[in-house]
Amino acid sequence: MAMIFTHAVDAPEAPLTAAACLFHGFSDRSRLVILQHLLLGEHRVVELTEHLGLAQSTVSKHLACLRDCGLITSRPEGRASVFSVTHPEATTALLAAAEQLLDLTGFAVTLCPNHGVTAHD
Repeated sequence: MAMIFTHAVDAPEAPLTAAACLFHGFSDRSRLVILQHLLLGEHRVVELTEHLGLAQSTVSKHLACLRDCGLITSRPEGRASVFSVTHPEATTALLAAAEQLLDLTGFAVTLCPNHGVTAHD
């Protein structure tokens, strides 16, 4: 199935640029773990920090990226912020489609010299 964008834009390449930006939001393993964790329910930074084993500042930077991409939202609760996935059904569907594509390709992307597991060594 071809990727079709129906959103009105000023330039014909804008939908592909937006898609590339969206996928960049998904391009970090920690951000994917955060999204998967938030799909289970709302969480505060401290809970995500404990789950990921990362510094609070690192988790906060990933949350800011995901929020800037429109993938998550936050609401105040006392002195903390509680984070949740903005569109859980669509996010779940996209992650499931990615898993299916990875299965179909035999996880070949992990061997890619530009984006695979050894690309940044």
